[in-house]
Amino acid sequence: MVNGMQALKYWKEYFNHPKGGQLGLLVACYNLGAITSIPFVAIVSDHLGRRKSIVFGSIIMCIGAIMQGLSQNLAMFIFSRIFLGHGIVYAIISGAALLGELGHPKERAFLGSMFNAFFGVGSVLGAGIVIRTLLIPNDWSWRLPSILQALPSIIQIAFAFTVPESPRWLVSKDRSEEALEILIKYHAEGDASQELPHVELAEIRKALEIENESRARGWAELFQTKGMRHRSLVAAALGLFVQFSGNNLLSQYLVPILTKIGITDSHTQVRYNLGTEAWGFVIALAMAAVTPRFPRRRMYLLCASCLVCVYTGWTIAQARNRITGSKGSGYAVLVMIFLYKPAYCIGYNALTYVYMVEIFPYYVRTKGLSWFQLFNRSAVMFGSFVNPIGLENLDWKYLLVYVAWLCFEVIFIYFFFPETYGKTLEELSFLFESEKANREVLAASAAKLVQDPNVTEVHEAPEKKA
Repeated sequence: MVNGMQALKYWKEYFNHPKGGQLGLLVACYNLGAITSIPFVAIVSDHLGRRKSIVFGSIIMCIGAIMQGLSQNLAMFIFSRIFLGHGIVYAIISGAALLGELGHPKERAFLGSMFNAFFGVGSVLGAGIVIRTLLIPNDWSWRLPSILQALPSIIQIAFAFTVPESPRWLVSKDRSEEALEILIKYHAEGDASQELPHVELAEIRKALEIENESRARGWAELFQTKGMRHRSLVAAALGLFVQFSGNNLLSQYLVPILTKIGITDSHTQVRYNLGTEAWGFVIALAMAAVTPRFPRRRMYLLCASCLVCVYTGWTIAQARNRITGSKGSGYAVLVMIFLYKPAYCIGYNALTYVYMVEIFPYYVRTKGLSWFQLFNRSAVMFGSFVNPIGLENLDWKYLLVYVAWLCFEVIFIYFFFPETYGKTLEELSFLFESEKANREVLAASAAKLVQDPNVTEVHEAPEKKA
C-alpha cells in the first residue's frame, strides 16, 4: 500500500513530495513501532494466551489505521504508522505460535507455511485498492486505503475466539483436561480411544516439565545453554535474511525503480505494483504447498542461491539500462523482478515461521519469535532508510550490496542452520547434541504411555551424565 501511495499525486503533495531520508522515515516508522513491542509480546502471549494476544494487537492496529487515515500532518502520519507497527507483532507472533502448537503433526508445517504465504492477500488488496483510489481527485485517494487497513484486524477480533486455544499453553497453565479435549477433537476426529492425542499430551507435559526444571527466567533463557545460543544466533540471522535480501526494495520502492528504467506513468506504476504482488501471492501459495515436504536446510540453501543468481542478473540489466539507455535491458529488469518472487518464496516465505516455531521450545517460543522479530524489523527499518538514499546516490551500483550480502547468506546457512524436518515439536525441544539426555527422557515417556495407556506422565528419568 505504501508502495502504491508513492504514485499518488495528492499523497505526494500533502506531504511535500518526500524523498531520500524523509521518504525512508515515512516507510521505516512502521517497523520502528514493531520494535517497540518486542519486550512486551512474550509477556502478553504467555500470560493471556495466544488468542487474546492476537485480539490485543488487532485492537491497536484498528486505532492506528484510523489515525493514519485522519492524519493532519506529517508527524501524525508517522505516529500512526508507529502505532500500527506496535500492534502487528502481537498478532504475528501469537498467530504463528498458535498455528504451530494447535496444528496436527502432519499438517503443522503446511499451516505455518500458508500463514506466511497469506501475506499476499494483504499486499494484493493494498496494491489493488490504491489503483482505484488513484482516481479520487482529492486527499481521500490516500486516506481511504489508510483507513481500510483496519478491516483485517476487525475480522481477526470477530473470529479469534472461534479458534481453540493452544493445547501447550493450556497445559502450561495446568489445564490439561481442556488441552486433551482439543487434541481429541482436532487430532483424532473426536475419537477419545485413539492413541495420538494421549501420546501428544504425555509428550507435551513431559517436555514442559523438563524445560521448566532447567530453564532460566526472563530473556536470559535465550542464551543460557549452548543449544539456546545456537537457536538465538539462527533466529537473529534469519530475521536479517528474511528482510534484507532485497525484498523490501521491491515492496517499498518499486515506484522509484520503475522510474529509473523509464516507466514514469503513475497508472502504469500502480498496475505493475499490483501485478508483482499478485504474482508473488500465487507463487507463495504454490511454494507453501510444496516446500514443507522437503528438508528445511536444503530449501534455505536453494532459496539463497537462487536469489544470488536473480540479483546478479538484475544488477547487470539495470547497469546496461542506465549506461546505454537500452529499452530491452529495462524489460530485463522487470523479468528479474518477477523471477525474484519464486526464488524468495522457496525458503524465506514458505518456511520462516515453520522453522522458528520448530527450533524454539515452548517456554521460550514467544521470546524466540520476538527475538527473530527484533532483527527482522530492524532489517526492514534499516533498509527503509538506506534504500531510497542508495538508489538515489548510487543507482544500479547499490544492487551490488545485496549481491554480496546474499553470498554471505548462502555460507551462513550452510554452516549454522540445523535440520528440523520430520520431528515433533516436543522432540525438537531437545534438538542439539547437548540436549541428548532430555530427548531420551521424552522418548521414554512416550514409550511408557504406549505400553500402558493409563500412564500420562513419567516421573522417573535416567541418570544424566555430567
